[in-house]
Amino acid sequence: MIVEKVLILGSGCAGLTAALYAARANLSPLILEGSMPGGQLTTTSEVENYPGFPEGVDGFELTQRMRKQAERFGTRFENDDITHCDLTGPAKQLFSKTKTYSAQTVIIATGASPRLLGIPGEKEMYGGKGVTTCATCDGAFYRGMDVVVLGGGDSACEEALFLTHFASKVYLVHRRDSLRASKIMAERVLKHPKIVPVWNHTPIAILPDAAGLVCGIKLADVSTQALTEIACKGVFIAIGHIPNSAAFKGTLALDPNGYFLTEAGSQVKTSIPGVYVAGDCADHIYRQAITAAGMGCQAAIEAERYLGELG
Repeated sequence: MIVEKVLILGSGCAGLTAALYAARANLSPLILEGSMPGGQLTTTSEVENYPGFPEGVDGFELTQRMRKQAERFGTRFENDDITHCDLTGPAKQLFSKTKTYSAQTVIIATGASPRLLGIPGEKEMYGGKGVTTCATCDGAFYRGMDVVVLGGGDSACEEALFLTHFASKVYLVHRRDSLRASKIMAERVLKHPKIVPVWNHTPIAILPDAAGLVCGIKLADVSTQALTEIACKGVFIAIGHIPNSAAFKGTLALDPNGYFLTEAGSQVKTSIPGVYVAGDCADHIYRQAITAAGMGCQAAIEAERYLGELG
């Protein structure tokens, strides 16, 4: 069996950046692309906050450029998903449904999947048509417009507060009569003149206009089931993410929500030497393309150092 020097799981910003650095160090990395090549960024119609693109860049185009850059220096790609692993030996064993991979170092950059609602209109208008899971990424597109944020935790409150910089009004829809967010965060939200809380309601459907873009949302009262509609141009779903870490449960340390835990003093080192994590599967705070890329860089440098120590 071929033992790879560097095996990278995931082909989003973290994985592709890790591949670029590893490839330029002549480590010939292999990327397993997973079920969503390019990661969540491919669903973003325009990225305006990635350095070096003053006019903005399409998310798919950005990941394609990263891929070409990594390929230029010798990165190899396979389309496969890891289902389980054995990381105990000097050569780490990773298993898909059809194949076994072996590697001296592993960089896990499997990302996270946004937790969605599964209501009509959500999937159809997700990514560039008015439904999004990232205010930091897309908030600037809603200047002077009314928007809706779904959720009641810290993430939802942060999204709502961020959107007040652009939107004319932010409806914060929550299924309860009080926020789950921290006290200070909840107070900031409830005092803000642009934020309108909508208590005790759950979303039933996201409504499209004639062009297939968001024009409103239908809600149901949790007690009476009475229906109401709010006109808006954007719906921001802020009910959390699901890190793609299931294949490593019981092998690597995870927090209660499934995010990878790292060693003290490092953003990327796991408890197993030679195994690193990068991007949204380990970062539940920032979740940005640029921070994922930075973690990918760190992971590749650590992998190179580890291999150097092996001799």
